[in-house]
Amino acid sequence: MNQNFMKEKPVMPLVISMALPMTFSMLVNALYNIIDSYFVARISEDAMTALSLVFPLQNLVNAVVIGFAIGINATIAYFLGAQKQNTADKAASLGTLFNMIHGLILAVVCIAAAAPFLAMFTDKRSIIDMGAAYAQIVFLFAVPNAAGLCFEKIFQSAGRMKTSMLCMLIGCVTNIILDPFMIFGIGFFPEMGIRGAAIATGIGQMASLVSYLLFYFFKPIPVKIRWKDMKPEAELSRKMYSIGVPATLSIALPSVQVSALNAILAVYSASYVLVLGAYFKLQTFLYLTGNGVVQGMRPLIGYNYGAGESKRVREIFRSALVLIAGVMVIGTILCMAVPQTLIGLFTSNPETIQFGKEALRLISIGFIASSVSVTVSGALEGLGKGKESLVISVLRYIAVILPLAFILSKILGAAGVWHAFWITEVVVAGISYVICKKEIFQ
Repeated sequence: MNQNFMKEKPVMPLVISMALPMTFSMLVNALYNIIDSYFVARISEDAMTALSLVFPLQNLVNAVVIGFAIGINATIAYFLGAQKQNTADKAASLGTLFNMIHGLILAVVCIAAAAPFLAMFTDKRSIIDMGAAYAQIVFLFAVPNAAGLCFEKIFQSAGRMKTSMLCMLIGCVTNIILDPFMIFGIGFFPEMGIRGAAIATGIGQMASLVSYLLFYFFKPIPVKIRWKDMKPEAELSRKMYSIGVPATLSIALPSVQVSALNAILAVYSASYVLVLGAYFKLQTFLYLTGNGVVQGMRPLIGYNYGAGESKRVREIFRSALVLIAGVMVIGTILCMAVPQTLIGLFTSNPETIQFGKEALRLISIGFIASSVSVTVSGALEGLGKGKESLVISVLRYIAVILPLAFILSKILGAAGVWHAFWITEVVVAGISYVICKKEIFQ
């Protein structure tokens, strides 16, 4: 239960030991998303379309509950470092209550809005019916999902990264195993189609939550959730929301970016839209790996900041930056060396592969520069500086890239969008460096 290892263990081995479990679990989660989509696509093309149209609503729910859980994580880590155990317990207890309320509200809204929302994008009755059926089931699990994500971040704040990894894996593997059985009716399971996919997702989320509860009760962590600590406190609530709201917006921004860039590229050819979609699937593995490092870094920075270890905070930041930059170097080399092979995973059309080859090589120019903004943004969340972190996210996903992509596309065609990616990363890296000097290295 002693957390002193967070401020005593050598920095680089510590960051690696915290980052590796989360990196692995996030990569498995990315793989689960692909496998889940594969099974749904086997039902029918309409089923896959329905799942894709429901995705923005799922992304909204996840953005809110994950974003607020990040606020809980940073707050707990800070108070543990400051040796304020009672306040850390209150943050865990009150934060869990708030996030379950978030999940409940979002469940009601999304279930009610599912059919009208789907009708905005298609008039095909079968797609609307399947999408609404999937939504009505999957959002019933929004509350336990919110609770499970709270436990994930609470365990991380206490440095229990391996436990967090194991519980996440249990949820993902449960979902993957159940998908074919419940979708296609294998064994004693009835054939449930897209409803089976929704039920499998919900059971996976429940399995993850139950795993966390078992670890919480049988292998205690130095943070306690108690009913008596769920009484709202203005200052503590403000601190969690001041980090959680910007984190929520940061998670939701990429969806806005993709929609806007699709609109720009669709003018030229549907092939460019496919290339953009393929790129975002590929970069998921790259940036999720970087995000695994951020998740390992965030509680370390929060803990040491709370303990007044400013020098160690800076060392942790530098170590995380080196690791994330290393990941980006590997991504750059792959995209420069074998872009046609990577795009070929998603299409066999020679013309589209040629478009994708050019796109990946141009976009990847900015990968290494992006390591600066990714690391700075995560470090700022760990320090409780949510607004500053949000500024970086808004610049990366909206304020710089979208106007730039629109202007350059008028000059260079679709290639202008690809150039906008690397230019944005270089510009935002410079701005992030300035913010870093002021907020982290002051």
